[in-house]
Amino acid sequence: MRGRRYGTGATVLAVLATVGACGTLSERRDEVTAEVTRFERALGTGEHERLCSALAPATREELEQSAGSGCREAIGDAVVEREIAAGGAVRGVDVYGERARVVLERDTVFLARFPAGWRVTAAGCRPRPQRPYQCTIKGG
Repeated sequence: MRGRRYGTGATVLAVLATVGACGTLSERRDEVTAEVTRFERALGTGEHERLCSALAPATREELEQSAGSGCREAIGDAVVEREIAAGGAVRGVDVYGERARVVLERDTVFLARFPAGWRVTAAGCRPRPQRPYQCTIKGG
């Protein structure tokens, strides 16, 4: 009997520790909003290295492979060719566990949480009725 109570108590503590480690929904929304704001600022000022460091690993790899060049050059080309541009003010933030969607005035950005923090998994995304978003920058 006693071991059973301990097991239940340990399970409850483990669940609470896991949930607490993720932060509250409000904290996660704030973190996501801050990351997207930094990403958008870097787009506006042409900080290609900052843009590259904001990308999730698979997204960065996909960008480099698609462009046939390094991330800084690929991002720079996408900005120059206006394939991606600053999306404006944040209109809404949705956080679902370790994933997030930020709707801006002229863009939608998707993020995922990694050990190093939130990273952009897709940007330059446009909604399509009854179909997935069409994104300029996306992970494989």
